[in-house]
Amino acid sequence: MARIRSLRPNVGRDEAIDQFSSTGPIEMLRQVAFGPVRSVAEFFIPFQLFQVEILNSGKRDQRVLGLDAVTGSLDLYAFEQLPGPREVVFVETRNCPLPLLEEEKARELILGKVRRVLFTTGFFRMRNLQISAEPIAGEIYIPYWVGFRGRGAQARFVVMDAVRRRIEGAKVRNLLQTWLTSMQ
Repeated sequence: MARIRSLRPNVGRDEAIDQFSSTGPIEMLRQVAFGPVRSVAEFFIPFQLFQVEILNSGKRDQRVLGLDAVTGSLDLYAFEQLPGPREVVFVETRNCPLPLLEEEKARELILGKVRRVLFTTGFFRMRNLQISAEPIAGEIYIPYWVGFRGRGAQARFVVMDAVRRRIEGAKVRNLLQTWLTSMQ
């Protein structure tokens, strides 16, 4: 079992079960279409943190951003500041993929993602744009809750970010599915 450094979750197991089993209209449709919730499990994704500096039109902006350290395909995870001891817990778990991205590849990916985010706010607002990203030592894992549902041999799952309390989309589900199928 791996001992990892994780952000402290804001959603506990019981809250996740309630969320996955709620009686709202969307959950009722999921239950009818995919079956009842059968199991709930924790899952942790490693993120490499970067200190990102953006120079645009003479203005300097510094941010702490996280890039998933498995494939680099997930959306960036923004932090108001570097997580301190109160926001971090240490967990022993098997439910986490290994960080696979090399530092240089991760830096290229984060620079590209930051550039795309900036350009979506207005390409013509960019003047003398310079972006730099310096890695911060050590990964931090983001906790997720996975709700498995189904009938018989059929299984589906839904993933919730346990820090931000939101249901995740296809990118996180694909990462989880790839990791689960690689373990066979």
